[in-house]
Amino acid sequence: MTNNRLDQIQIRDRIYRYASAVLVVLVAIAFAFPLYWIITGSFKTGADINAAAPVWFPSEFTQINYEKLLSRRSAPLFDFTIPALKITAFGYTVKLGTVLKITGPTVPGAIRWLVNTVFMSVASMLITCITAAMAGYVLAKKRFWGRTVLFSLIVCAMALPKQVILIPLLREMNSLHLYDTIWAVIFPIVGWPFGVFLLKQFSEGIPTEMVEACRIDGASEWRTFTDVMFPMIKPGVGALAIFTFINSWNDYFMQLIMLTSNKNLTISLGIATMQGESSTDYGLLMAGAALASIPIIIVFLIFQKYFTKGITMGAVKG
Repeated sequence: MTNNRLDQIQIRDRIYRYASAVLVVLVAIAFAFPLYWIITGSFKTGADINAAAPVWFPSEFTQINYEKLLSRRSAPLFDFTIPALKITAFGYTVKLGTVLKITGPTVPGAIRWLVNTVFMSVASMLITCITAAMAGYVLAKKRFWGRTVLFSLIVCAMALPKQVILIPLLREMNSLHLYDTIWAVIFPIVGWPFGVFLLKQFSEGIPTEMVEACRIDGASEWRTFTDVMFPMIKPGVGALAIFTFINSWNDYFMQLIMLTSNKNLTISLGIATMQGESSTDYGLLMAGAALASIPIIIVFLIFQKYFTKGITMGAVKG
């Protein structure tokens, strides 16, 4: 190969590299711009927000939007009730103890809503990852009657819109006395078919010989799962954790149906209730959105390594 040919290849590679870098920068700017607009908009005055021409940077920084967000509503930071124990026997009911109610200090409503949303998303993430990992392990490595039918039902459930089962879910939560509680939003998300499907596929990639070796060594099923299987599917669990957290955080429709009282609202519902009927306070909306985006960013930064590794493993599998 002549030097001229080598020079042409190097020039072409350099052009591709520069073009790829420019394209990546443009895509990154396009995705980051909404977040930039929300954060800067939360510090803008009403005149800047409603100006005819876009104001790309606040002409005057103001905290009025956050002051309105944190001052219009108030609620206890936490509250939970421990009911009295009732024993029924031979037609008689005996009540042991009294109802114990613990209430935290009063804080701005937005803080309580943010705590509710974080608790809801974290609880959904943890319970979903644990149950999906165990279910995926059983479906991938155990052979039992009805296994194929069960997995087929899970796959079919992935295509079922949540709106179809919303009324049965509402009636179920009401019958369990969970309506208008955070648990009414958590439990329907825990049985997410996508999580079982994802971790089942990851478990399929683990050699069955490792499970059989654990069984020969006398390890119990729980020990095999916790010490062998779970560490090897951890990238998939990390990816599922992000998916579940974001899905739970953004499930506005379920939150709207299941939650009504002020103290149980999520951050998105709470901000929606603070809007007037005839006007929209965009500064208040942006302040609430900026506050609500902080936990999402933190969770992604924590699980980013597992998220990218899980996606990469899924792409090259098979």
